[in-house]
Amino acid sequence: MKSFHIYNPDLKIKLPDFKKIGEKIKNFFKSIKKEIFITVVLAIIFGFIAGLFSSVCLFKLSSFNNYFSTNSIVQKKNVGSGNNQAGSIHQEKSIPEIVKEVSPAVVSIVISKLVPVLERYYYNPFGEDSPFDIRIPMLREKGKELQEVGGGTGFIVSRDGLIITNKHVVNDSDAEYSVLTNDGKEYKAKVLARDPVQDVAILQISGNNLPVVKFGDSDKLEIGQTVIAIGNALGEFRNTVSAGIISGLSRTITASGGGVREQLEQLIQTDAAINPGNSGGPLLNLYGEVIGINTAIVQNAQSIGFAIPINKVKKDINDIKASGRIIYPMLGVRYVLVNKAIAESKNLSVDYGALIVGGESKDEPAIISGSGAEKAGLKEGDIILELNGVKITEDNSLSKLIAQHKPGDTVRLKVLRNKEEITINAVLGEMK
Repeated sequence: MKSFHIYNPDLKIKLPDFKKIGEKIKNFFKSIKKEIFITVVLAIIFGFIAGLFSSVCLFKLSSFNNYFSTNSIVQKKNVGSGNNQAGSIHQEKSIPEIVKEVSPAVVSIVISKLVPVLERYYYNPFGEDSPFDIRIPMLREKGKELQEVGGGTGFIVSRDGLIITNKHVVNDSDAEYSVLTNDGKEYKAKVLARDPVQDVAILQISGNNLPVVKFGDSDKLEIGQTVIAIGNALGEFRNTVSAGIISGLSRTITASGGGVREQLEQLIQTDAAINPGNSGGPLLNLYGEVIGINTAIVQNAQSIGFAIPINKVKKDINDIKASGRIIYPMLGVRYVLVNKAIAESKNLSVDYGALIVGGESKDEPAIISGSGAEKAGLKEGDIILELNGVKITEDNSLSKLIAQHKPGDTVRLKVLRNKEEITINAVLGEMK
């Protein structure tokens, strides 16, 4: 049987053009590859930029946290400084930066004195020609020689060689003083003035364009603030650096040393290590500015040191530059600040004020002869309650209030005498 193929002319079946389809598919894949390539390239570029940005951000954040935690760089506005204009940015520094910057202006003060040279010899009480050979060892002086007998610290405050230190460091008028700078140079030093009220002295060396310290503002200090001390520790370890915090403010102590014994007021207390020989050295804030003079320590205690606020010293420097001496007003009384304990022990009717009393010897009178106090009629046993309307307390002592005036000023005193309040006007003199 034969098979037949039926052809219907009305039924047109168009077969696909496989060649054109192949070309389209080829072109399609080419365009896809091009777009994928561009996409991949763009992704790589943007990925690289994003990665770089994120790594930079992480580095900056890590660096900032590191600086903040170590107090390396923190920006604040004009805190604790007297050297910047209001509103200026004041930048703290790291301790190594501060030490490197300030150390050239910190000096060691060497105290030298003529001391006897002793020699040993043997003495025979029966005479040199005695048959008894008795030899008693003895010492005798064989001339004198200049020897180093002590040391302290100071810091340069003017380019022509003014140096601040403690009064008790240079209190011996028979001694000679020399200054050693951080670069090993030695200068002869002259004592220009010793402050009659606080433990401060000013020296002069011959120099030009010397490195100097910067002053801060000690009225803006806060408890807990970081401070740095630099000094000639034990008179042996020059430019020793220690750090701590401000432990207290406005402290009052009775200090002694170098033949000086006096009451010091409004001191800065710090736990930064201060040792003998550190006396007269700078106490610095984290801006590298001097905010105090290291002055005293409490013996048999742990890290209790004291510094004189630098604002109290600025007056001395200005006085020296203006008149060549330190000028202080004086009322002319010896007194004890009254508190509750003294009021109870002396059966006083008030627990504040300044009780006029004499010292233990005749050389310590209650009223100084020829003074403004004597001329105004003040007497031993009087209690000065107020000066110009300001109440006298332990935090606001009579000497502090008087120091705010000048020699020749007239002050109004409220005085308790025999349980009766009276008003006395007194003219302040100049303390010699």
